[in-house]
Amino acid sequence: MTSTLIEQIQQFYDASSSLWEEAWGEHMHHGYYGPDGKQKKNRRQAQIDMIEELLQWGAANEASSLWPPTSILDVGCGIGGSTLYLAEKFNATATGITLSPVQAKRAKERSESANLSQQTNFIVADALDMPFADESYDLVWSLESGEHMPNKQKFLQECHRVLKPGGTIIMATWCHRPVDSSNGELTDDERRHLADIYRVYALPYVISLPEYEAIAQNIGFQDICTADWSTAAAPFWDVVIESAFDPKVLVSLLFSGWTTIEAALSLGLMSRGYERGLIKFGLLCGNK
Repeated sequence: MTSTLIEQIQQFYDASSSLWEEAWGEHMHHGYYGPDGKQKKNRRQAQIDMIEELLQWGAANEASSLWPPTSILDVGCGIGGSTLYLAEKFNATATGITLSPVQAKRAKERSESANLSQQTNFIVADALDMPFADESYDLVWSLESGEHMPNKQKFLQECHRVLKPGGTIIMATWCHRPVDSSNGELTDDERRHLADIYRVYALPYVISLPEYEAIAQNIGFQDICTADWSTAAAPFWDVVIESAFDPKVLVSLLFSGWTTIEAALSLGLMSRGYERGLIKFGLLCGNK
Protein backbone atom coordinates (compact mmCIF):
# COMPACT_ATOMS: atom_id res chain seq x y z
CA MET A 1 0.00 0.00 0.00
CA THR A 2 1.05 3.60 -0.33
CA SER A 3 2.71 4.87 2.82
CA THR A 4 0.23 7.75 3.13
CA LEU A 5 -2.78 5.44 3.03
CA ILE A 6 -1.14 3.01 5.47
CA GLU A 7 -0.58 5.91 7.87
CA GLN A 8 -4.17 7.09 7.50
CA ILE A 9 -5.56 3.60 8.20
CA GLN A 10 -3.16 3.07 11.11
CA GLN A 11 -4.05 6.41 12.67
CA PHE A 12 -7.78 5.87 12.15
CA TYR A 13 -7.82 2.48 13.89
CA ASP A 14 -5.17 3.33 16.48
CA ALA A 15 -7.38 6.22 17.55
CA SER A 16 -10.82 4.62 17.31
CA SER A 17 -10.41 0.95 18.27
CA SER A 18 -10.51 1.38 22.04
CA LEU A 19 -13.67 3.49 21.80
CA TRP A 20 -15.29 0.95 19.50
CA GLU A 21 -14.46 -1.88 21.88
CA GLU A 22 -15.67 -0.01 24.94
CA ALA A 23 -18.92 1.03 23.31
CA TRP A 24 -19.70 -1.86 20.99
CA GLY A 25 -17.50 -4.84 21.86
CA GLU A 26 -14.85 -6.83 20.05
CA HIS A 27 -16.46 -7.20 16.62
CA MET A 28 -15.76 -4.37 14.18
CA HIS A 29 -18.15 -5.34 11.43
CA HIS A 30 -21.80 -5.28 10.32
CA GLY A 31 -24.46 -7.38 11.97
CA TYR A 32 -26.91 -9.74 10.27
CA TYR A 33 -30.60 -8.90 10.69
CA GLY A 34 -32.19 -11.67 8.62
CA PRO A 35 -32.60 -11.84 4.83
CA ASP A 36 -35.22 -9.07 4.97
CA GLY A 37 -33.28 -6.98 7.51
CA LYS A 38 -36.19 -7.03 9.96
CA GLN A 39 -35.03 -9.42 12.68
CA LYS A 40 -34.73 -7.67 16.04
CA LYS A 41 -31.64 -8.62 18.03
CA ASN A 42 -28.92 -6.93 20.04
CA ARG A 43 -25.98 -5.62 18.07
CA ARG A 44 -23.39 -8.07 19.36
CA GLN A 45 -25.61 -11.06 18.59
CA ALA A 46 -26.20 -9.66 15.12
CA GLN A 47 -22.43 -9.48 14.58
CA ILE A 48 -21.91 -13.07 15.72
CA ASP A 49 -24.80 -14.11 13.49
CA MET A 50 -23.04 -12.41 10.58
CA ILE A 51 -19.98 -14.63 11.11
CA GLU A 52 -22.12 -17.76 11.37
CA GLU A 53 -24.23 -16.89 8.33
CA LEU A 54 -21.10 -16.19 6.27
CA LEU A 55 -19.61 -19.53 7.27
CA GLN A 56 -22.80 -21.38 6.39
CA TRP A 57 -23.07 -19.53 3.08
CA GLY A 58 -19.43 -20.20 2.20
CA ALA A 59 -19.57 -23.87 3.19
CA ALA A 60 -22.81 -24.39 1.25
CA ASN A 61 -21.34 -22.92 -1.92
CA GLU A 62 -17.86 -24.45 -1.81
CA ALA A 63 -16.93 -28.12 -2.19
CA SER A 64 -13.66 -27.67 -0.33
CA SER A 65 -11.47 -30.64 0.55
CA LEU A 66 -10.10 -28.55 3.43
CA TRP A 67 -13.35 -27.94 5.29
CA PRO A 68 -13.62 -27.56 8.20
CA PRO A 69 -10.43 -25.49 8.15
CA THR A 70 -7.54 -26.15 10.52
CA SER A 71 -5.42 -23.13 9.49
CA ILE A 72 -7.08 -19.73 9.06
CA LEU A 73 -5.89 -16.28 7.99
CA ASP A 74 -8.01 -13.29 9.01
CA VAL A 75 -7.11 -10.38 6.72
CA GLY A 76 -7.89 -7.11 8.47
CA CYS A 77 -8.50 -8.69 11.86
CA GLY A 78 -9.29 -5.61 13.95
CA ILE A 79 -8.88 -6.48 17.63
CA GLY A 80 -9.25 -10.17 16.87
CA GLY A 81 -13.01 -10.67 17.12
CA SER A 82 -13.41 -12.99 14.13
CA THR A 83 -9.97 -14.56 14.51
CA LEU A 84 -10.64 -15.75 18.04
CA TYR A 85 -14.18 -16.83 17.18
CA LEU A 86 -13.03 -18.93 14.23
CA ALA A 87 -10.06 -20.42 16.10
CA GLU A 88 -12.33 -21.55 18.90
CA LYS A 89 -15.18 -22.74 16.68
CA PHE A 90 -12.97 -24.91 14.47
CA ASN A 91 -10.28 -25.68 17.06
CA ALA A 92 -7.91 -24.29 14.43
CA THR A 93 -4.79 -22.19 14.34
CA ALA A 94 -5.58 -18.66 13.21
CA THR A 95 -3.45 -15.67 12.26
CA GLY A 96 -4.80 -12.14 12.11
CA ILE A 97 -3.15 -9.26 10.29
CA THR A 98 -3.85 -5.55 10.68
CA LEU A 99 -2.08 -2.31 9.83
CA SER A 100 -2.72 -1.00 13.34
CA PRO A 101 -0.15 -1.79 16.07
CA VAL A 102 -2.75 -0.80 18.67
CA GLN A 103 -5.20 -3.37 17.28
CA ALA A 104 -2.56 -6.12 17.08
CA LYS A 105 -1.54 -5.52 20.69
CA ARG A 106 -5.14 -5.55 21.90
CA ALA A 107 -5.92 -8.70 19.90
CA LYS A 108 -3.01 -10.47 21.59
CA GLU A 109 -4.28 -9.39 25.00
CA ARG A 110 -7.74 -10.66 24.16
CA SER A 111 -6.34 -13.99 22.95
CA GLU A 112 -4.60 -14.46 26.29
CA SER A 113 -7.79 -13.63 28.19
CA ALA A 114 -9.69 -16.18 26.10
CA ASN A 115 -6.99 -18.85 26.60
CA LEU A 116 -6.44 -18.94 22.84
CA SER A 117 -2.91 -17.54 22.64
CA GLN A 118 -1.51 -20.97 21.73
CA GLN A 119 -3.81 -21.18 18.70
CA THR A 120 -3.67 -17.59 17.48
CA ASN A 121 -1.14 -15.05 16.31
CA PHE A 122 -1.56 -11.36 15.50
CA ILE A 123 0.87 -9.31 13.47
CA VAL A 124 1.12 -5.91 11.83
CA ALA A 125 1.28 -6.59 8.09
CA ASP A 126 0.21 -5.21 4.72
CA ALA A 127 -2.42 -7.37 2.99
CA LEU A 128 -0.92 -6.47 -0.38
CA ASP A 129 2.43 -7.94 0.62
CA MET A 130 1.75 -10.66 3.17
CA PRO A 131 4.72 -12.19 5.01
CA PHE A 132 3.50 -15.76 4.52
CA ALA A 133 4.68 -18.63 2.34
CA ASP A 134 2.61 -19.79 -0.63
CA GLU A 135 -0.12 -22.32 0.17
CA SER A 136 -0.19 -21.72 3.94
CA TYR A 137 -3.89 -21.60 4.84
CA ASP A 138 -7.08 -23.64 4.48
CA LEU A 139 -9.31 -20.57 4.83
CA VAL A 140 -8.70 -16.91 4.06
CA TRP A 141 -11.31 -14.81 5.85
CA SER A 142 -11.76 -11.13 5.02
CA LEU A 143 -14.62 -9.39 6.79
CA GLU A 144 -14.81 -5.75 5.73
CA SER A 145 -11.19 -5.11 4.85
CA GLY A 146 -11.35 -5.13 1.04
CA GLU A 147 -12.65 -1.57 1.01
CA HIS A 148 -9.35 -0.40 2.51
CA MET A 149 -7.24 -1.98 -0.26
CA PRO A 150 -5.83 0.47 -2.83
CA ASN A 151 -5.27 -2.38 -5.30
CA LYS A 152 -8.14 -4.86 -5.26
CA GLN A 153 -6.44 -7.20 -7.74
CA LYS A 154 -3.21 -7.39 -5.75
CA PHE A 155 -5.26 -8.01 -2.61
CA LEU A 156 -7.09 -11.00 -4.13
CA GLN A 157 -3.87 -12.27 -5.73
CA GLU A 158 -2.22 -12.35 -2.30
CA CYS A 159 -5.24 -14.15 -0.81
CA HIS A 160 -5.03 -16.70 -3.64
CA ARG A 161 -1.26 -17.12 -3.19
CA VAL A 162 -1.41 -17.97 0.51
CA LEU A 163 -4.33 -20.40 0.14
CA LYS A 164 -3.60 -24.10 -0.05
CA PRO A 165 -4.93 -25.92 -3.13
CA GLY A 166 -8.51 -26.77 -2.25
CA GLY A 167 -8.66 -23.91 0.25
CA THR A 168 -11.46 -21.36 0.45
CA ILE A 169 -11.74 -17.59 0.54
CA ILE A 170 -14.76 -16.02 2.22
CA MET A 171 -14.94 -12.27 2.06
CA ALA A 172 -17.49 -9.56 2.73
CA THR A 173 -16.75 -6.01 1.70
CA TRP A 174 -18.28 -2.61 1.13
CA CYS A 175 -19.13 -2.10 -2.54
CA HIS A 176 -20.93 0.49 -4.61
CA ARG A 177 -23.88 -0.43 -6.77
CA PRO A 178 -23.24 -2.23 -10.07
CA VAL A 179 -22.45 0.02 -13.01
CA ASP A 180 -23.65 -1.56 -16.24
CA SER A 181 -25.98 -0.90 -19.14
CA SER A 182 -29.10 -1.41 -17.03
CA ASN A 183 -27.91 0.52 -13.95
CA GLY A 184 -25.90 3.28 -15.60
CA GLU A 185 -22.67 4.91 -14.46
CA LEU A 186 -22.32 6.54 -11.04
CA THR A 187 -23.80 10.03 -10.99
CA ASP A 188 -21.83 13.07 -9.83
CA ASP A 189 -23.92 13.14 -6.67
CA GLU A 190 -23.19 9.47 -5.98
CA ARG A 191 -19.47 10.09 -6.52
CA ARG A 192 -19.56 12.97 -4.03
CA HIS A 193 -21.34 10.76 -1.49
CA LEU A 194 -18.70 8.03 -1.93
CA ALA A 195 -15.88 10.59 -1.67
CA ASP A 196 -17.21 11.70 1.73
CA ILE A 197 -17.27 8.08 2.93
CA TYR A 198 -13.72 7.51 1.64
CA ARG A 199 -12.42 10.57 3.45
CA VAL A 200 -14.07 9.78 6.77
CA TYR A 201 -13.26 6.05 6.89
CA ALA A 202 -9.75 6.12 5.33
CA LEU A 203 -10.75 4.27 2.16
CA PRO A 204 -9.01 4.63 -1.22
CA TYR A 205 -12.11 3.60 -3.21
CA VAL A 206 -14.67 0.80 -3.47
CA ILE A 207 -15.79 -1.17 -6.51
CA SER A 208 -18.92 -3.10 -7.42
CA LEU A 209 -19.46 -6.77 -6.61
CA PRO A 210 -19.44 -7.81 -10.31
CA GLU A 211 -16.00 -6.18 -10.58
CA TYR A 212 -14.74 -8.26 -7.63
CA GLU A 213 -16.12 -11.39 -9.28
CA ALA A 214 -14.32 -10.59 -12.55
CA ILE A 215 -11.02 -10.04 -10.70
CA ALA A 216 -11.41 -13.33 -8.82
CA GLN A 217 -12.08 -15.19 -12.08
CA ASN A 218 -9.04 -13.64 -13.76
CA ILE A 219 -6.80 -14.63 -10.85
CA GLY A 220 -7.94 -18.25 -11.07
CA PHE A 221 -10.37 -18.79 -8.20
CA GLN A 222 -12.76 -21.68 -8.85
CA ASP A 223 -16.44 -22.15 -7.98
CA ILE A 224 -16.88 -18.43 -7.36
CA CYS A 225 -20.12 -17.36 -5.70
CA THR A 226 -21.26 -13.84 -4.87
CA ALA A 227 -24.21 -12.42 -2.96
CA ASP A 228 -25.60 -9.03 -2.05
CA TRP A 229 -26.54 -8.92 1.63
CA SER A 230 -27.19 -5.19 1.79
CA THR A 231 -30.75 -5.64 3.08
CA ALA A 232 -29.59 -7.99 5.86
CA ALA A 233 -26.72 -5.70 6.95
CA ALA A 234 -28.01 -2.15 6.47
CA PRO A 235 -29.93 -1.86 9.80
CA PHE A 236 -26.58 -2.07 11.59
CA TRP A 237 -25.84 1.61 11.00
CA ASP A 238 -29.06 2.81 12.59
CA VAL A 239 -28.27 0.65 15.64
CA VAL A 240 -24.78 2.17 15.87
CA ILE A 241 -26.13 5.72 15.47
CA GLU A 242 -28.61 5.09 18.26
CA SER A 243 -25.93 3.67 20.58
CA ALA A 244 -23.63 6.64 19.90
CA PHE A 245 -25.94 8.78 22.04
CA ASP A 246 -25.20 6.68 25.12
CA PRO A 247 -23.63 9.09 27.67
CA LYS A 248 -20.67 6.74 28.25
CA VAL A 249 -19.97 6.65 24.53
CA LEU A 250 -20.28 10.41 24.16
CA VAL A 251 -17.77 11.03 26.95
CA SER A 252 -15.27 8.56 25.47
CA LEU A 253 -15.81 10.07 22.04
CA LEU A 254 -14.84 13.53 23.25
CA PHE A 255 -11.43 12.20 24.31
CA SER A 256 -10.81 10.09 21.22
CA GLY A 257 -9.55 12.72 18.78
CA TRP A 258 -11.03 14.49 15.79
CA THR A 259 -10.79 11.64 13.24
CA THR A 260 -12.89 9.40 15.48
CA ILE A 261 -15.35 12.19 16.28
CA GLU A 262 -15.74 12.95 12.57
CA ALA A 263 -16.33 9.27 11.80
CA ALA A 264 -19.01 9.12 14.51
CA LEU A 265 -20.67 12.29 13.25
CA SER A 266 -20.65 10.79 9.75
CA LEU A 267 -22.37 7.48 10.53
CA GLY A 268 -25.37 8.74 8.59
CA LEU A 269 -23.31 8.70 5.39
CA MET A 270 -23.37 4.91 5.42
CA SER A 271 -27.00 4.65 6.47
CA ARG A 272 -28.07 7.00 3.67
CA GLY A 273 -25.78 5.18 1.24
CA TYR A 274 -27.69 1.96 1.85
CA GLU A 275 -31.06 3.72 1.68
CA ARG A 276 -30.38 5.14 -1.76
CA GLY A 277 -28.96 1.85 -3.08
CA LEU A 278 -25.46 3.26 -3.54
CA ILE A 279 -23.67 1.23 -0.85
CA LYS A 280 -23.79 -2.55 -1.11
CA PHE A 281 -22.65 -5.24 1.33
CA GLY A 282 -21.02 -7.69 -1.08
CA LEU A 283 -19.99 -11.31 -0.47
CA LEU A 284 -17.56 -13.43 -2.46
CA CYS A 285 -16.33 -16.97 -1.91
CA GLY A 286 -14.25 -19.28 -4.05
CA ASN A 287 -11.80 -22.18 -4.00
CA LYS A 288 -8.21 -22.46 -5.12
